[in-house]
Amino acid sequence: MARLMIIGAGGVGTVVAHKAARHSGNFTEILLASRTKERCDAIAAAVEEKTGVRIATAGVDAEDVPALTALLKDFSPDIVINVALPYQDLCIMDACLAAGVNYLDTANYEPRDEAKFEYKWQWAYKKKFEDAGLTAILGCGFDPGVTGVFTAYAAKHYFDEINYLDIIDCNAGDHGKAFATNFNPEINIREVTQKGKYWENGKWVYTEPHEIHQPVTYPNIGPKESYLIYHEELESLVKNFPSLKRARFWMTFGQEYLTHLRVIQNIGMARIDPIIYKGIEIVPIQFLKAVLPDPGELGENYTGETSIGCRIRGLAGGKERGYYIWNNCSHEDAYKETGAQGVSYTTGVPAVVGALMFIQGKWKGPGVYNVEEFDPDPFLEQLASDGLPWHEEHDGDLEL
Repeated sequence: MARLMIIGAGGVGTVVAHKAARHSGNFTEILLASRTKERCDAIAAAVEEKTGVRIATAGVDAEDVPALTALLKDFSPDIVINVALPYQDLCIMDACLAAGVNYLDTANYEPRDEAKFEYKWQWAYKKKFEDAGLTAILGCGFDPGVTGVFTAYAAKHYFDEINYLDIIDCNAGDHGKAFATNFNPEINIREVTQKGKYWENGKWVYTEPHEIHQPVTYPNIGPKESYLIYHEELESLVKNFPSLKRARFWMTFGQEYLTHLRVIQNIGMARIDPIIYKGIEIVPIQFLKAVLPDPGELGENYTGETSIGCRIRGLAGGKERGYYIWNNCSHEDAYKETGAQGVSYTTGVPAVVGALMFIQGKWKGPGVYNVEEFDPDPFLEQLASDGLPWHEEHDGDLEL
């Protein structure tokens, strides 16, 4: 039915390749590409062993737009799933425009030299994709991604007006490492060390990193200290749901993790500006990435589960109502199926579901879109059947 190209061969790319292969009736040809072809070959071999589906591989630098354009024109995919680095989003979008290919990613663009998460750079591509008759779907992981779809589902079915949104993200897993990040360390550390930010009464409110925190009770996990941080889906959600009076994002961190993080910052290893070491220019956080555990290799001994969801208050029939919608994902189950841990799984599965929505004509249209702008129902139905079942509770204690 359709050709799919996956760019990125980390933990998320591993999940995307496995899940896409299980939809070989929809994705009749799959190409996995990254700068390191050997990693693509290893993933392809594992996919074939588990599913019997053979996928092609290629080596390409995602920042080399002419080379990537040539590969896209040669393979001619219907859609690209970009699970490479966020710095590379605009390069991949440029190549897709040049080759006439539709686009989907899981994280918004950020400049390499500034820890800044904004959609403005990608939203600026709206007219280019409209003029080309192509679709670009932004932020189709879990958060961002499913959290936006959860919000759209609540707005469609249960509320006349959404006023308060709290996205809560808990990883209660244990990988047995003294310190490791669950996705690319460079991106992860940049994300969680920046100032907090949330939306309230029509403006952004800024906080110091991890300044605001409180216990939140997660299903099947219990209470965990949760920290207010900024996360990119807040930017699109307050735009697309203008009735929001407040929107916040909370994430759990263990004390050992926070201690390591403070040390990393205090000794300058979180710096993103280059320094000279023995006559060679290096970026400290990139060097740190090289010595930390590879997130793609954490899955084998990972126990426990994640819990991510949306707690929402708003008006329905003139009365204030509360609503909670969430998913819990087992690290062990994710590893058994794909060889990757739960954080990679919860990001990769929604990306494949989003691509399915596109090729089935359910999420489609010229331009650039965030996921909450599409119909949430078919996506959530497919998400549950693809390994991420969701649950809901009405008028319970939202805590926040």
